[in-house]
Amino acid sequence: MNLALYGGTFDPIHRAHLIVAAEAAEQFKLDAVWFVTAGQPPHKTAGSTTPYEHRQRMVELACAGDPRFHAPRLEEGAGASYTIRTIERVRAMLDPGYGLMFLIGADAFAEIGTWYRSAEVLAAVEFIVVSRPGYVYPAPAGARIHRLETLALPVSSSEIRRALEQGETPGELPDAVSQYIRAHGLYRLHSAARSSR
Repeated sequence: MNLALYGGTFDPIHRAHLIVAAEAAEQFKLDAVWFVTAGQPPHKTAGSTTPYEHRQRMVELACAGDPRFHAPRLEEGAGASYTIRTIERVRAMLDPGYGLMFLIGADAFAEIGTWYRSAEVLAAVEFIVVSRPGYVYPAPAGARIHRLETLALPVSSSEIRRALEQGETPGELPDAVSQYIRAHGLYRLHSAARSSR
């Protein structure tokens, strides 16, 4: 059995995330992709992201359409979310025969040397690094890397948030995620203004 962890803030999750996960599953014969919603990303200040519960629920809704996709609550709770701890937790849950990979964008992978216990992260898993065709990125010594070149990358969560703040409904969002955002009033400018008072 082969499993890939796909970590991210997912604020919000969008179709490009799902396309990348499906392409990785096909190309690398993955039995499952676990979307790991970051609880409190160490590189972001507390309160700068949408609350975990909302981001996690959107991931759960987005994953419902593909039986290979799962959204376990691995980083729920207080405290910074460190990848090595998540990997260790998953390893403890799996049978020894499982292959474990980590799906990551090239921009994030380029900064992996700055991660908490980065050498252990690099030793613990093989990486599927998602990038544009022909894109060159630095690779630390000893890293086990598989390239996934895809054209599904130009969409960014920050652009989607800006569109949502203006009252638009971006087509890059799965329908169930758009409905959830509307139902809970997420990403609206007046909501942000209200919460900052």
